[in-house]
Amino acid sequence: MDPTRRAWIEMHLAVLCFGFTAILGAWISLSALSLVWWRVLLTSVSLLLLLRGFGSLRRMPARLVLSYAGIGVLVALHWVAFYGAIKLANVSITLVCMATTSLFTAFLEPLFTRQRLRGVEVVLGLMMIPGMILVIRHIEPGLWYGVVAGLVAALLAAVFSILNKQLVSKAREMEITLLELGSAWIFLSLVLGVLALFGITFELEPAPADWLWLIVLALVCTTLAYILALRALRHLSAFASNLTINLEPVYGIILAILLLGEHHDLDLRFYLGVAMILGAVLLYPWLKQRWV
Repeated sequence: MDPTRRAWIEMHLAVLCFGFTAILGAWISLSALSLVWWRVLLTSVSLLLLLRGFGSLRRMPARLVLSYAGIGVLVALHWVAFYGAIKLANVSITLVCMATTSLFTAFLEPLFTRQRLRGVEVVLGLMMIPGMILVIRHIEPGLWYGVVAGLVAALLAAVFSILNKQLVSKAREMEITLLELGSAWIFLSLVLGVLALFGITFELEPAPADWLWLIVLALVCTTLAYILALRALRHLSAFASNLTINLEPVYGIILAILLLGEHHDLDLRFYLGVAMILGAVLLYPWLKQRWV
């Protein structure tokens, strides 16, 4: 098979797996905190086996290790907010909120890089606002907590993505991921320990039915999807890869309709808002390419 064609297939499979993580979050009965604890643990172990130990990490400067560990804490908080949004609302609402990651990134990145805000980002933000108003106005008030958690997850995703971009060239991608997810597991373990001291406990033992979905989440939708995406990036341009990654909420919402029947709980005006937001996200690569 042609390498470029294979790369397209691998990238779409990776993004489909990323979208499926939200479905698994709805299926797994564990709380958001416990679910993420298991996800980062199982994924870290799998990456540790692939890298055959910590040998290459020992040569990394301590300051860089601490930087990746700090980003790992943000990743942990992002995933807890992400799965918390699913538990508080549903998959479709959470993925719509996650689509605003591009908007947060557009406005936050200049603060980190000390660059001028570009006009295309302003246009993107203005295009998303009417869609978000439609989404929020036409859901039940009880689901708004999920919207808040989803927007927090999107904000955290924007921050750690910006920080990762600044440090990604300083180590191999799999080493970075192991450090970040390993530190995420350590952080969440400490959080669980502190909460236990105050009498707040979380059920960590998965139900028998949860084990299969946890393994799929960690090994298929995280480790395998990550490897497929990395392999695809060798043959795809940044524009092509970013456009495909932007399809994640589209795939996720389609899966939620097919597997969870969420379209029965949400009306047409909600999906009109979804279409406006996703339209802005998918148009962004073209706007950016033609603006500059």
